Amino acid sequence: MKMLGILLSLLVAWPTDAATWNITYPRPMSEGDSRQQYPLQLLRLALEKTGVNYRLQATDRILLQSRALKQLKSNREISVLWSMTDEQREQDLLPIRIPIYKGLIGLRIPLVRAADEDLFKYVQSMEKLTLFTPLSGHDWPDTKILQANGFVVVTEEDYQALFTQLASRHGDFFPRSVVEIWDETEKADNIIIEPHIALHYPTAMYFFVNKKSAALARLIESGLEQLIASGEFEQLFLATHQDKIERAALQTRRVFRLNNPILPAATPLDRAELWQLP
Repeated sequence: MKMLGILLSLLVAWPTDAATWNITYPRPMSEGDSRQQYPLQLLRLALEKTGVNYRLQATDRILLQSRALKQLKSNREISVLWSMTDEQREQDLLPIRIPIYKGLIGLRIPLVRAADEDLFKYVQSMEKLTLFTPLSGHDWPDTKILQANGFVVVTEEDYQALFTQLASRHGDFFPRSVVEIWDETEKADNIIIEPHIALHYPTAMYFFVNKKSAALARLIESGLEQLIASGEFEQLFLATHQDKIERAALQTRRVFRLNNPILPAATPLDRAELWQLP
């Protein structure tokens, strides 16, 4: 019934002879930034499922995440972005509550300096783990989560600068998602993937649109729900991420569970098909 309602609302919002919809997303931080490939592929598939005419294009300029969020809230320059959710972002923007990484954005493995490969080899408790200093983005929800769990966090506004800070010993580790970390060891010299532990906190990365763009939100939601129903969502997810999950070798790691006090109450934790939990 929910799907029928979405499709009916789209028939009203998008006549079959509608003009092309221009949908703009934030330009990647660099030409070699591969983090956007999967979200864009998923978004394109979702839009194609709806049958509407669309043109998906990047902004003319590069925007830091904080700036992109402000621009979307103001309904300027950007139509859609994808980001980790928290209570404030769901107040400011309109989320499509389908976790595009199936929750794995909250499964974190530390990047450390090569000389610190065994930094966490004998760490068995959260009390000991919080003695080490993580690095995180200044305005990332991850930072609030880490702080709420007892860590003193070193922050940076610029994503690339976090790798430089780690290499320069301004922090002990940089926790990165299992779906992101494998291409990131090349962003600074002598940075490696720590082999002994992982962190996990419940969270989701969603597509977000402006509060006034309810029709666009329904469009994206409809396409994603169709991909879930057909199995194409799961096929794309596994084709893109299964090897990364296996490389993480979670069975050999101690997984520390963190609380997430900023997880919105509306998070669809009851829909098991939307999650891939460790």
